[in-house]
Amino acid sequence: MLDANVIRDDPEAIRNMLRSRNYDDEVLDQFLEIDASWRVKVEEGNRLRKMRNEASLRISKLSGAEKMEAVMEMKVVSSRISELDAVIAELEEQKNESILFFPNIPHVSVPIGDSYEKNIVVSENGKERKFDFQLKDHIALGEDLDIIDFQRGVKIAGSGFFVLKGDGARMERALINYMLDLHHKQGYTEIFPPVVVNRAAVIGTGQYPKMKDDMYWCERDDLWLNPTAEVPVTNMLQDDILAKEELPIYYTAYLPSFRREAGRHAEMKGMIRVHEFNKVELVKFVLPDGSYQELESLVNDAQEVLRGLELPFRTLLLCTGDMGFASAKTYDLEAHAPGTGSWLEVSSCSCFTDFQARRARVKYRPEQHLKSEFVHTLNGSGLALPRTMVSVMENYQDREGNIRIPDVLRPYMQGQEIIE
Repeated sequence: MLDANVIRDDPEAIRNMLRSRNYDDEVLDQFLEIDASWRVKVEEGNRLRKMRNEASLRISKLSGAEKMEAVMEMKVVSSRISELDAVIAELEEQKNESILFFPNIPHVSVPIGDSYEKNIVVSENGKERKFDFQLKDHIALGEDLDIIDFQRGVKIAGSGFFVLKGDGARMERALINYMLDLHHKQGYTEIFPPVVVNRAAVIGTGQYPKMKDDMYWCERDDLWLNPTAEVPVTNMLQDDILAKEELPIYYTAYLPSFRREAGRHAEMKGMIRVHEFNKVELVKFVLPDGSYQELESLVNDAQEVLRGLELPFRTLLLCTGDMGFASAKTYDLEAHAPGTGSWLEVSSCSCFTDFQARRARVKYRPEQHLKSEFVHTLNGSGLALPRTMVSVMENYQDREGNIRIPDVLRPYMQGQEIIE
């Protein structure tokens, strides 16, 4: 959430920011209109309160009809103050709701652009693998080896769901455990939070209200299936005031995640864009002055997963129009999938500055005697499945249609070397 003063102080800069991020600047006009009305009412209320206070001192020295007349005048003033308080409260609610629709302000290093094509490839790791036989995509590999069953996924839950079987399920579990163990070694504390979250949590990390249609809502209990473990893990510290010495805090968590993907890529087949997927998440709470250095470190931690799997991947710096709503700067990691013939996003690592912390009210106290300030938050996938699974399957296939298991996963699969 943006500071209201930042919007008031330079509305044209905010308007340009909204346009650079592909957002309608109508939200700014609505905020300014509400805010102007709110300030007029607050000023009137303050003026009347001052008048009433001064009158109270004067009335105490009056008597008779003069005093009665002054008292009646102040009753009218008090009535008006009560009316104003009700209007101010309503305007404040509208203003606070309006602010929730403003995205974060991009860092100066973020390139201006309106689409994926304007993102910048900042590094490439490993070379695309060359094959001397006809490649299969993950759909054909999964069905031929009987490790993925798309039809039964549809039977159970509908389009956009699938079933992993046998060695497919075992390799997915191996990937998750490999990631969690690696992140533990990197200094992250493992968390296993609830898979459902309340409204305050999805407001806190920025999914609500802007992206509410992309989440699954349990209406009866007003709970949401988490769209990413970022939501429950970040909101663990909601309303906390931390000591400076407690920072930084690093968390990692595995959870299944759920997204409706409303209106997007409905025609896409396979495991690349689905409604339920497993993901290992990395979350950081840090001091404001080092948050962008922490972002570079976070990206390296996520890249280490791909280096361990020996997958070709590249790192992109996202442009203003392709970043997530709450992000101030984002790097995406894309793993190559030769059978599909594409680069697949398997991680998105972002610095949110104090945007989420304002919404979730996560603060720290620089010194015991000083006022508390907002922390900075970061998160990234380390990594998201099943796209990582797709890249592993397609890169490690052989001429016979088998899949060689990456070396780092074999200890998690009891030494098994191949899926055949």
